[in-house]
Amino acid sequence: MLKVLLILSSLIFTTASFAKSKLDGSHIQPDNFYPRVKMETTMGDIIVELNRSRAPITVNNFLRYVEKRSYEDTMFHRVIADFVVQGGAYDVDFVEKPSFGRIINESGNGLKNDMYTITMARENDPHSANRQFFFNMADNESLDPGRGWGYTVFGSVMEGYEVLDKIVAVKTDFDPKYGWADVPVEAVILKKVTILPPL
Repeated sequence: MLKVLLILSSLIFTTASFAKSKLDGSHIQPDNFYPRVKMETTMGDIIVELNRSRAPITVNNFLRYVEKRSYEDTMFHRVIADFVVQGGAYDVDFVEKPSFGRIINESGNGLKNDMYTITMARENDPHSANRQFFFNMADNESLDPGRGWGYTVFGSVMEGYEVLDKIVAVKTDFDPKYGWADVPVEAVILKKVTILPPL
């Protein structure tokens, strides 16, 4: 009887571990520490190299949204010159897309919020990031960890710098319907994100 219980416990543990790995994004190119994605926007394409060696939880989280095609037809809803280009959360009708939930802050990984890096957006709670991300459009040292938590950098732009330069230069305004500032007057859409083959 004890042997049967041990076997059942082992099967349950193995199944739970397998399910977890399938849900957290770690199954996507599991041996690739630097997966790359192609972001197709209405203003051009951007190639981003993710850094799984420094931010494994964050990269896996991002990749599972990509795999589910959940970033398709979302907009860059916050654009601030010399600061950030932010998106990943809202569709073209300003409807918030569902998330997998919050993830642990990995801002102490040694990566800095330098220009053309990609970082997770969050609320005041340091562990509140879920699906929103932003591109740093300056060396944003104020977003790095110090005495408090910072914002988790998890990759950098390899190609398409000029696309981000065009996006950050678009005209923005306060949106009275939603009460948001820095919203592009003409929507900039993230049409598709594709996981590229390993190098």
